Amino acid sequence: MEGKYSSDPEWASIKPIPLNDGVESGAEPLATIAYAAEYLEATSYLRAVMAANEMSERALKLTEDIISMNPAHYTVWIYRAKILFALQKDLKEELEWLNGVSLKYLKNYQIWHHRQVLMSRKDFFPSPPPKEPDFLMEMFAQDCKNYHVWTYRHWYVRHFKLWDAPRETQDVQALLASDVRNNSAWNHRFMLRFGPRDDEPDAGMPNSSGGASEKGRLAVVDEDVVDAELKFAQSKIVRAPENRSPWSYARGVLRAAGRPLSEWKEFASKFVIESQGNVEVKSSHAVEWLADVFAEENGQEAVRMLTLLKEKYDPIRSNYWDYRIRSITAQEVSASA
Repeated sequence: MEGKYSSDPEWASIKPIPLNDGVESGAEPLATIAYAAEYLEATSYLRAVMAANEMSERALKLTEDIISMNPAHYTVWIYRAKILFALQKDLKEELEWLNGVSLKYLKNYQIWHHRQVLMSRKDFFPSPPPKEPDFLMEMFAQDCKNYHVWTYRHWYVRHFKLWDAPRETQDVQALLASDVRNNSAWNHRFMLRFGPRDDEPDAGMPNSSGGASEKGRLAVVDEDVVDAELKFAQSKIVRAPENRSPWSYARGVLRAAGRPLSEWKEFASKFVIESQGNVEVKSSHAVEWLADVFAEENGQEAVRMLTLLKEKYDPIRSNYWDYRIRSITAQEVSASA
């Protein structure tokens, strides 16, 4: 029975190269993959045109056919990009085609690497395509924590220097409004506000000199931005006190600004209410925050907070809390000796 390519006159000049899984050399493969006949035929023609380094329209169509059957075939994506550049194809048209493929295969890394390769061509994309943010939000509507899409968006911001673009902030705001627990959106927001900026090495780069206490601290700090971000984090914590993301975000902001955790002592205390010897905890993260603050001020109070976490509010990490308690106790003994 003839296949799609063997019966097509357009491909009559090509001698396909079949898959060599070791059988021809006498080796018996331990486990062979049961490829569909259509896929085996298409890839045999792919090997032939790649061996000849053919840059043609028919080869381009072949890559599209194979991608439709196996979008994770990374070699075919590399070859497709090579053909596109050799034929000087309109990459904006390629991007439109890629949008449909992306929406069909949501968890595919190769698709997003290919998009990055296209977008890196400054002759086609000297500035970001106007519809790019809309498409990315369409992808997030399908899966708001899609790792590949977020990785691409981080690159996209850095490549086009969009840290201060209103649309970036707007989209992150929208994503956090719909899901305050979207840790990917929190991470992106931090990158926009405090991440390294290639065009501002002194103002935007975290301080890498000095000791461990300086790690993650910005060389130059915009205090207004810091205050605004801390206020934003507080507004989200009030909505969902047990959501770790904004607490972690606030820690990062304070560290970047070189400010102490004790700045939030009063705020954290609102979620750990003590009355007549009883403790009402509305957020285990607030207890941890206070433990870290007390570790610098009052070892006994720090141990009390850590014990709450160990015994009631975060027992799954009891070994860690035990370690913290032992460390603080040892420090107190050493200090009093």
